Amino acid sequence: MHIARELFIRILAGAAVLWAAASLAFAILQLFPSDPVQVIYGADSSVTPELRDAIRADFGLDQPVLVQYQRFVTRIAQGDLGISYQQRRTVTSIIGSEIGSTLTLASLAVLAAVVMAFLASLLTAGRKSWLRRVLSSFELLSVSTPVLWVGILLLTFFSFQWQLFPVVADGGWRSLVLPVATLAVAVFGSLSQVMREEMDRALEQPFILTARTRGLSEWAIRWRHALGHALIPAITISTETFGGLLAGSIVTEQVFGRPGLGRITLEAITNHDIPVVMGIVLFVAFVFVVLNILADLLYRLVDPRLRVSTR
Repeated sequence: MHIARELFIRILAGAAVLWAAASLAFAILQLFPSDPVQVIYGADSSVTPELRDAIRADFGLDQPVLVQYQRFVTRIAQGDLGISYQQRRTVTSIIGSEIGSTLTLASLAVLAAVVMAFLASLLTAGRKSWLRRVLSSFELLSVSTPVLWVGILLLTFFSFQWQLFPVVADGGWRSLVLPVATLAVAVFGSLSQVMREEMDRALEQPFILTARTRGLSEWAIRWRHALGHALIPAITISTETFGGLLAGSIVTEQVFGRPGLGRITLEAITNHDIPVVMGIVLFVAFVFVVLNILADLLYRLVDPRLRVSTR
């Protein structure tokens, strides 16, 4: 019952966050209005006043602000993100046509980073070896290097010089390797640092000494006892990073010529297609809300103490 109640509270809080995001997006739209006539026909086109009024009425821009806000919130609650000024398609269909590519890229990048961070933490936590020094240097380099530079370097060597992978996306799995590696390197640095620090602290706890006195192997101690303490921050970073990659993969998708949310976001901003920009912002906000709820559930799966505290 306690878990169900907490989940219900989380859902209500998520709905409040989405309402606040929608209200903020509407307020920004009012402060920086975009003329759909100019977006559709261009700045130099001659449009009659009658046609201009008809287009504004078609988008509901001739109504009072409160009426516009009411209709806007109602549409959002029904899953209707509006119609693109430029493409004259629903924003939902535009996002739906591109989300698959970005989801694949973000999922594989986070998965690769998590696997590498797990292995690095298991091999180096509690040990002052040459491998730890090498991995620590690589983590620092990955955190401090911009994603753009990483992508260009990978393209230069693996595509242009050695010709191992295609330069731009061609629909095959090989075109995913370099963009996934670019994002995974950026995520790996911070994730590995946090997980190793948590495992270092766990290996100094009394229950680890107890496990050693029971005759457990060092690998079993790390895998069965210490790793669990590193999972909580790993879940937090992974879920936040995954949500961030959905909206923040613009640079990677541009460098490797991939379709996705990043590309349509950049195009919408460049063309002042406000409904598409607002739709993507609200979609990403929704994804973050869902990820936070899932993270809370995962916390209770990996940490028995949290399950006990909710009974």
